Amino acid sequence: MRVLVVEDHVELAETVASVLRREGIAVDVAHDGTDALSRTAVIDYDVVVLDRDLPGVHGDQVCRTLVASKCRTRVLMLTASSTIADRVEGLGLGADDYLPKPFAFAELIARIRALARRSQLPLPPILEHRDVRLDPAQRIVTRAGQRLALSPKELAVLEYLLAAQGRVVSAEELLERVWDEAADPFTSTVKVTIRRLRSKLGDPPLIETVPHSGYRI
Repeated sequence: MRVLVVEDHVELAETVASVLRREGIAVDVAHDGTDALSRTAVIDYDVVVLDRDLPGVHGDQVCRTLVASKCRTRVLMLTASSTIADRVEGLGLGADDYLPKPFAFAELIARIRALARRSQLPLPPILEHRDVRLDPAQRIVTRAGQRLALSPKELAVLEYLLAAQGRVVSAEELLERVWDEAADPFTSTVKVTIRRLRSKLGDPPLIETVPHSGYRI
């Protein structure tokens, strides 16, 4: 999935982004409401983690704009206030979920994953193809019962291809959905990751290259 973290506290924003990236999530960061609206206008994020008290364009207005656009992006609002009235107000703006600060990173990750599932077509809890099983919640991949040691990006690519259910996925689509804005679109990042993933998956080959189109399982 691809997530936008909107938080004016630079250190907290980078910490959250680092934690999510370790989970194989593609993350972009914005530090104010204006930047957040610019990014969401051109990138189809699965989830926006939105600090409510932003400078410039307030988080409330960012939320209203996203809701009015009728995009599929889900909004997880963050705030330092933990009162019930504040949560009710935030949800009333159209936010899909609400998390007061301070929060546990494990809960933040769980809530983001839950929201992302709501923005996508329903998928089974375990993704399977032949003898390969991927548990998205536990981040565990096995083949023929043997657990595979995949990097976060390799696991994310495999999850995306399995979720595509036989549809051909282009390298450009993988780059957009699995990597963040720091990825260079002119590098062989996707090809290298696919090659490593194939090696770890072993035989018989699972990932097919469709000439001039992309990859599929």
